[in-house]
Amino acid sequence: MKKIFFPALVFLSAIIFQFCNSGKKITAASVESAKGLKDFYKDYFLMGVAVSPQSLKTDEAGLITEQFASMTPENAMKMGPIHPGINFYNWAGGDSIAAFAKRNNLKLRGHTLCWHSQTPRWFFTDSSVVPAKQVTKEQLLQRLKEHITAVVTRYKGTIYAWDVVNEVISDKADEYFRPSLFFQICGEEFVEKAFEYAHAADPDALLFYNDYNEINPVKREKIIRMVKALQAKGIPIHGIGLQGHWATNEPSREQLDKTLEDFSKLGIKIQITELDISVYPKEHDARDRKSSDYDTTFTPEKEQKQMEVYKMCFELFRKYKKHISGITFWNISDRRSWLDNFPVRGRKDYPLLFDKNLKPKKAFGEVVSF
Repeated sequence: MKKIFFPALVFLSAIIFQFCNSGKKITAASVESAKGLKDFYKDYFLMGVAVSPQSLKTDEAGLITEQFASMTPENAMKMGPIHPGINFYNWAGGDSIAAFAKRNNLKLRGHTLCWHSQTPRWFFTDSSVVPAKQVTKEQLLQRLKEHITAVVTRYKGTIYAWDVVNEVISDKADEYFRPSLFFQICGEEFVEKAFEYAHAADPDALLFYNDYNEINPVKREKIIRMVKALQAKGIPIHGIGLQGHWATNEPSREQLDKTLEDFSKLGIKIQITELDISVYPKEHDARDRKSSDYDTTFTPEKEQKQMEVYKMCFELFRKYKKHISGITFWNISDRRSWLDNFPVRGRKDYPLLFDKNLKPKKAFGEVVSF
């Protein structure tokens, strides 16, 4: 008789939870056939997770291989970490994630080739003159080409899809593009060029535009406008990434349904690329801590609300399965999340399907019960 180790016990408990709440009889076949999220959704879409090189050295690695079919590097392949100096690339983190994916037969998404927020300062600076000055449009596009070509070529054949351009659409209702240095120097052209450079480096890779706050109808329309403009010019864009940083008070079923309906009309792939459901009401801007933020207990009320939102989201994801090809959770478990420090630094959040002990939460049961 085989010994049942910790990961198996975790997933067995999830299956028992699922069947007890569905009224179905638990059988050996049902336990054997349902191993993880990737198995439940094998006929729908790839189930993925964002990882760090450090997480692959912990017991979370076992959870990744049991539950998921795809990974995304959370930070290791962003411009700043991977290309910190003009003539220096830091491949260690990205290489370790790529090697883990290969060893464990996991798909790998690349994130991200062009993003204003973690572009190193040298990228925009011409230090060949004294005093140093801002680069010209031609210099910036050449640096962008060299960066994208180097990174995409290194992981060609390992990374099946890239978030090529990230978050260029403004959150302001009366503003189209975010006024980043990329936009100030190059105008809209840098977006087109980024996709062209990525496609030239790996013609087989799927290329995505990725953004957040996609449920906002004003911002959504601007994203769709940009994607249609790229399509009209024959730019190689194959998909739209909807980040999915949501909360217990948004999106509503109507908001999410309309969002998925609108993007499905573009005729390209949709992926939910950074899914998490905060247990606190949604806030879009960072702020200082208030007295009410000190109690971070994961109460039954918070758990219930989170469970309901996760259930609703996956009901709609399945409704649009012809258009959605992947769902990626942004972090592995509640041990660590970027939401622990946003919008309030040091306020513990619990946005994922697995708790700090890597056990499935009640929301897991709702996600896999269909």
